[in-house]
Amino acid sequence: MQIFDPWPWYVTGPIIAFVMAALLLLGRRFGISSNLRTMCSIAGAGKLSDYFRFNWKAQTWNLVFVGGTIAGGAIARFLMQPGPVVLNPNTALALREMGIEDAGSSFAPALFFGPEAWNHPLALLTLLAGGMLVGFGTRWANGCTSGHAISGLSSLQWPSLIAVVGFFIGGLMVSHLILPGLIPLL
Repeated sequence: MQIFDPWPWYVTGPIIAFVMAALLLLGRRFGISSNLRTMCSIAGAGKLSDYFRFNWKAQTWNLVFVGGTIAGGAIARFLMQPGPVVLNPNTALALREMGIEDAGSSFAPALFFGPEAWNHPLALLTLLAGGMLVGFGTRWANGCTSGHAISGLSSLQWPSLIAVVGFFIGGLMVSHLILPGLIPLL
């Protein structure tokens, strides 16, 4: 049983729009990958790469956002009781047919994120390769999914539209072509 239900789209959508309008008016850009760049700069990565040599102090406002994201996740974790995730029955059936037996029992399938995954070389390789591809794609696209899809599209940037279309095509390809062949191997 959940103590609090997630907010509906018609509440969160306008809140996101308000935040994006405020950021645009303040001349700021939003994106999670820029926070990673800032944190690497603070840690001294500028000694290794010119990409990390910039005035990171001008981006400290973005780090407050990251802190709020982490704090919000922690608060949500304590306000919501763990339990099943509401999935479309057809989706749950399709996932079970692929070998994910716990489809809908939690947000992260144990097959990929449970303790057994850390002992399976193919699962580790899949997570590592996926992380590297996301990192490469984020740098190549000059931003992450949240930066392009929320910030870039709200400021009507053509490159963000192209990036978001690419994200969706990539996600569909992985979901329909790669995962169905990979999951039985795990």
